[in-house]
Amino acid sequence: MTHEETGPVYAPELEGGEWIQGDPVAIRGSGRPVLIDFWDYTCVNCLRTLPYVTEWHRKYAEHGLLVVGVHTPEFSFGKNPEHVRRAVASLGIEYPVVLDAEFKIWQAYANRYWPAKYFIDVSGKLRAHHTGEGGYAESEQALQALISEQEGFSGPLPELMAAVRPEDETGAVCYRVTPELYCGLARGNIGNMHIVPDRPNRYTDLGKHVQGMLYYEGDWILQAENAARPYGARRTSRMHLDYMGADLNLVLHPPITGETGELRVLVDGEPVGTIAGKDVRDGVVRVDTPRMYSLICNGEVEQHMLTLESESDGLAAFAFTFTSCVAPPDA
Repeated sequence: MTHEETGPVYAPELEGGEWIQGDPVAIRGSGRPVLIDFWDYTCVNCLRTLPYVTEWHRKYAEHGLLVVGVHTPEFSFGKNPEHVRRAVASLGIEYPVVLDAEFKIWQAYANRYWPAKYFIDVSGKLRAHHTGEGGYAESEQALQALISEQEGFSGPLPELMAAVRPEDETGAVCYRVTPELYCGLARGNIGNMHIVPDRPNRYTDLGKHVQGMLYYEGDWILQAENAARPYGARRTSRMHLDYMGADLNLVLHPPITGETGELRVLVDGEPVGTIAGKDVRDGVVRVDTPRMYSLICNGEVEQHMLTLESESDGLAAFAFTFTSCVAPPDA
């Protein structure tokens, strides 16, 4: 989305959360420009914007910029501080991060999206905001303008960042793909005829699929947020999905017993081959921490039939996400 200018209002303070990394940050009175990034460590769009945010911190902290990450969890396990600390460390985030588990900061900013960035000037006034991916050059230019407003500041400032990925380049082509697809009952798009909520049930897949709908086969327990293989299940649990997209990711949680769960990935009825995602080894995803897992990495937007199989009791699936943009034709 494009940047939106905001009126001369003071930005709300970052109150009501738990500081996972760094000391609490006061917006007003700091005398510094501030970039606030609302994110979630399982959100694919957040993770795709993160390299830009971390680089802006690296480049401009010495010029006065203060970057703050507000981790507002999309799923209940994201409220666990240890999960967030682990993600912050593994992602190489060095700026302050606050866990907004109760959505208090989210509500104070009237925020609605992951990711969302708020640009605050030296007086603590909200000057602009941007939601979603893209607009990286415009965002960096906005940051440079705020940095230049500091009392006594004198340049020069670094050159703007180059695009991190080919699909971020000017001329990239974006297609309409399967929307984010939730696995649980609260927001899921489930194609099975008979659904039994919150207790184990054996599901039948009739084999006729509508693109963008999720079909369960075998033993599953469907809850508000997720679908999990029940403990004591006797048959293979399967998910079927006809989708359109380039990359495909799935948020997964390992069994609560502490074991590593396993999920086999099949595409068009065969073990996934050259388009296997970075978290797939020999056709299998090994799930040891709750996070987003990369299942498919494809340079083109294509339609495929995905089947996931598991015999790992307690393995839970939360949401599928799909990428829509590919490199410019001449890249």
